[in-house]
Amino acid sequence: MTTQRFDVCNGDADGLCAALQWRLHEPVPATLLTGLKREIALLERVHANAGDEVNVFDLSMQRNRAALLGLLGVGVRVRYFDHHAVRDIPSHPVLEVQVDCASDVCTSLLVDRCIGGAFRAWALVGAYGDNLAGVADRLAIDSGIGSDDRLRLRRLGETINYNAYGDDERDVCIAPARLYAVMARYRNPHDMLAHEGIADAIDTQRRADLRQALAWPPHWQDARGSVLVLPDAAWSRRVLGCLANELANAQPQRAHAVLKLQGTGAYVVSVRAPLASPSGADELCSRFGGGGRARAAGIDGLPAADLERFLAAFASTRWGEQAPMRP
Repeated sequence: MTTQRFDVCNGDADGLCAALQWRLHEPVPATLLTGLKREIALLERVHANAGDEVNVFDLSMQRNRAALLGLLGVGVRVRYFDHHAVRDIPSHPVLEVQVDCASDVCTSLLVDRCIGGAFRAWALVGAYGDNLAGVADRLAIDSGIGSDDRLRLRRLGETINYNAYGDDERDVCIAPARLYAVMARYRNPHDMLAHEGIADAIDTQRRADLRQALAWPPHWQDARGSVLVLPDAAWSRRVLGCLANELANAQPQRAHAVLKLQGTGAYVVSVRAPLASPSGADELCSRFGGGGRARAAGIDGLPAADLERFLAAFASTRWGEQAPMRP
């Protein structure tokens, strides 16, 4: 029986670049399963049998635990790369785990570490997209990559990351799976930038959305943090994570929360810990049914009745005091 292979990843820059590095490293046919940024529970969509192979990139193991155990139970071999907080990693003979929850790590860098930097430029695109500019710059400089090329890689990473946000694929410029297919034509992202216009088209939309969002007045702010509450519109659905990163980079001493009202009356929330003390975001969001990483986390549905409680918790969070969770 032929072995089936599946690559399952988040549709943001880190997830797509992590999956692409692995597939360039191991160039055999595989079925890609991905989605928009908040489509996390993707493992349940995998229909695999004993002896098949599944690679997972940048998806919370906590959110996919039941599906993971189901695949392992029927003998599917799973390789899991991730950097999100997880309480209990299963031990199983057909499970290989590469998980690191430190605040200066992303999944693309974990894959880069595993394959010896074979496709370093794509790893940097993923890291820049995950708002690890300082980490990416240091690695790029160590790799002999000049400032102009670093700026191009950063722009591409931020563009790919922005494209992952939306309530459904009608919100975004191109579906993440289709964008991955474009990326996969190129072993080096510089070649993609030279031959494809999609990055420019997405970036034009990104900049327009950012201008609109940055003109929105803060809902609350003090010296330690700021909160923006956006209306429900296509531009706000697209710009949510991009805006949170932009604010974090512009004001690294402050924590930032960007909320968007949904049609249900609840809020979707993106939180960024201060870049100067990047931890605490995952712990805060977990108190309201969300999750993520020490430096960046979110809540998919914050009830309107809990808004004031969230604002109070955000304002009182002692950023940087929570140690990054490691397996």
